[in-house]
Amino acid sequence: MGVFEDSVGTFLSPLKEYLADDSVSEVLVNGPNEIFIERKGILEKTPARFLDEQALQAAVRNIAQFVGRRIDDENPILDARLPDGSRVAAVIPPCSRKGTTLSIRKFSKGTPNFADLINRGSISKDGARFLDVCIYLAKNIIISGGTGSGKTTLLNVLGSRIPGTQRLLVIEDSSELKIQTDHVVFFETKPPDESGKGQITVRELIKSALRLRPDRIVVGEVRGPEALDLITAMNTGHGGSMGTTHANTPYDGLVRLETLAMMGDTQVPIQAIRRQICSAIHLVVQIKRMNDGSRKVTHISEVIPETDDAGRYQIRDVFKFVQRGKTSDGKVVGEFIPTGYIPSFFDEIEMNRLPFPKEKFAAPQWYSEMTQNFSKAD
Repeated sequence: MGVFEDSVGTFLSPLKEYLADDSVSEVLVNGPNEIFIERKGILEKTPARFLDEQALQAAVRNIAQFVGRRIDDENPILDARLPDGSRVAAVIPPCSRKGTTLSIRKFSKGTPNFADLINRGSISKDGARFLDVCIYLAKNIIISGGTGSGKTTLLNVLGSRIPGTQRLLVIEDSSELKIQTDHVVFFETKPPDESGKGQITVRELIKSALRLRPDRIVVGEVRGPEALDLITAMNTGHGGSMGTTHANTPYDGLVRLETLAMMGDTQVPIQAIRRQICSAIHLVVQIKRMNDGSRKVTHISEVIPETDDAGRYQIRDVFKFVQRGKTSDGKVVGEFIPTGYIPSFFDEIEMNRLPFPKEKFAAPQWYSEMTQNFSKAD
């Protein structure tokens, strides 16, 4: 970590081995005597220890000072980015009852691409090609998933497929994205100073971005009332915009956006928000960390641009992951397959002569038989 190691490395000496290990993706400290690491998606307890709580707090305070943030009794929570892009989060006592809690999510080296995801088994070739087609057609996409499921990695991949002739504005709370394209601008929020002034939120940055001639807007993580501003941007000529949110299913992802959009001071009826969401968002891509530690795209789902009679969102799975078992060593076995549903914008694929024929959406025979059996059982 270069200069950071020189300035703070002494305080983080118990973690030095794991921070230098490329196979470790995250370091988790639960008080001075309990340190875990994540390697290949699996948590491992380490023998490492800090001398005491004071030594651990000194390390966290030095990290905060180095990156220009504060953590003290008045501000017991730290959310920051290290110079190499790694993400740091910390909570100190009394809010953290077990002692200072620290998480360092390491910055992955290199820029991920679809080939990497395919080789890892995160997505199929046809699933990746379909997402590539959707990026080309400027479809608005929400990536939904839990913490550590791979949302940021997938957003990096999708964002890097945006044509270089378009201007992309990326907005994040703490910069993590490494989108590689010809015309990209990165914005990052600013915390308040010691007197509580000067804060710049994601919502304010989205409003500013709309004045800076964006073709597309990417919000690293939608977790507040800025959801309404992103949805509005998607509905007003900024096609191909994207964001991530925390949810367990594609449907829950839309409900989460709805809830976030209502958190602000804008008094918009829920029916109007739902109409905006289902007309703004074309696809929800669900990604999940499986029990064996692997990250897999589990759904690519189209959002129908109208709610049903009960006011619920209508979603159709285009591709989905079907688990078919586990190996003797606990590895998840399954396939990422088309469901047989043809997306409503297939005419755009044909019109643009994109190499993704209708046959690519045909479900495998075994899946068709399985769904038919389920229908009979119902």
